[in-house]
Amino acid sequence: MAPRPRIRTWRPDVPGVAEVLHAHFPSHAYPPHTHDTWTVLLVDHGTVRYDLGRHERATARSRVTVLPPYVAHDGRSAEAGGFRKRVLYLDADRLDPERVGSWVDRPDPADGALRAAVDRLHRAVALPGEELAAEVGLALVVERLQRHLARVDPEAPPVTAPTLARRLRELLDERMVEGVSLAEAAAELGADPAHLVRVFRREVGVPPHRYLVGRRLDAARHALLAGHPPAEVAVQVGFHDQSHLHRHFRRLLGVTPGEYVRSLNPGR
Repeated sequence: MAPRPRIRTWRPDVPGVAEVLHAHFPSHAYPPHTHDTWTVLLVDHGTVRYDLGRHERATARSRVTVLPPYVAHDGRSAEAGGFRKRVLYLDADRLDPERVGSWVDRPDPADGALRAAVDRLHRAVALPGEELAAEVGLALVVERLQRHLARVDPEAPPVTAPTLARRLRELLDERMVEGVSLAEAAAELGADPAHLVRVFRREVGVPPHRYLVGRRLDAARHALLAGHPPAEVAVQVGFHDQSHLHRHFRRLLGVTPGEYVRSLNPGR
């Protein structure tokens, strides 16, 4: 009996991402089909052979494969043992529909930074409380894909905009607890989301979501020092829950909130 596929699929709370799929297919072969979304594919193990635009192609683990909407394709493993893949299905309006032919001709640009950005986006959409990180990641991925579509250098530096970066920093400070989505910030500041992220990172040194996490961690440390319990602190400063605080606290400081509190009272 052939081994069964293992899949995990969900729709994250990230505008523009219609679906996420993580799957291991030991033997499954896709028949020809289409999607109404852009398929952004990472193959982590194995190789997938597929027909697109009447040409047989193969995935490479070092690259991102992009399949445009409404273009038929299939898929089958080129190796014994099948393949593991991660897929982002992006709404059709996230990329220029007039340039579908560009992706049919060149569905897997050689761009290591793009692959790393898509990998980070997968990690963000898989974690609760990381909606802003996912929005930021999606904006950067889409911008990089658009640059490939337009045959523009994806490494072109952003225009400096210190005033715009400062205004976003002030907005994040003002809404530290309740948070603000990238779409809301971009609309309020009158800026393109990807441009806003790039100029902020250039001026501040970290992307907006990491800046916001840093401010929340500052507030969490102050509250812990004042004697508030970690579960209460997490909600007070804007984290999704205690585990969300725990994850970021340990990532930054190397210890958990509980260990941090115990360090203040060594005898306890």
